[in-house]
Amino acid sequence: MFTSKANKIFQDVIEKYHVINSVDQPFINEYDKDSHLLEHLLYRKCWIDTVQWHYEDIIRDPQIDPVAALKLKRQIDASNQDRTDMVEYIDSYLLERHNDVVVKETATINTESPAWAIDRLSILALKVYHMKEEATRTDASDSHKAACQKKLDILLDQQVDLSSAIDTLLQDIAVGDKYMKVYKQMKMYNDDELNPVLRGQK
Repeated sequence: MFTSKANKIFQDVIEKYHVINSVDQPFINEYDKDSHLLEHLLYRKCWIDTVQWHYEDIIRDPQIDPVAALKLKRQIDASNQDRTDMVEYIDSYLLERHNDVVVKETATINTESPAWAIDRLSILALKVYHMKEEATRTDASDSHKAACQKKLDILLDQQVDLSSAIDTLLQDIAVGDKYMKVYKQMKMYNDDELNPVLRGQK
């Protein structure tokens, strides 16, 4: 199944990141783009998510220097754009892979594209990893660990359900019961022509 591979890649990425555990560490993709493009994209996608997860932790420090916070906000914005781009790359890959499928007249479109569901699966892997950390913290109270274990159980249940739903969606697309489109996000705030603040500074 597709999600068995994806979840394994996401777990590997998150564990690899936490060896050094720094947002400034260099990124090395474990998969060659030419021979393993899908794996390459999934690995990159989850790395972006993992770094951004930790950006979001850092920026919530109440003692953060305002100048550093502004710099970090710019990094988060750039990361969000990278995240969106990667989703579109993955969707484009999947669309191309199913290009020869004969779509049935009764086929319907899903509420979200496969890659946006995969995006949620990547984030869910991060939630599972960090909630498991909290549920097993040796310096935490028993009540904290018990509460986090309950949350972890729910997250693991979500992971199973979401994985099943993604695999079903991809199978439905493969046999023509569902069809997909790649919708560009058309974000306006990064565009010099569409953001009135940026446009006014030209």
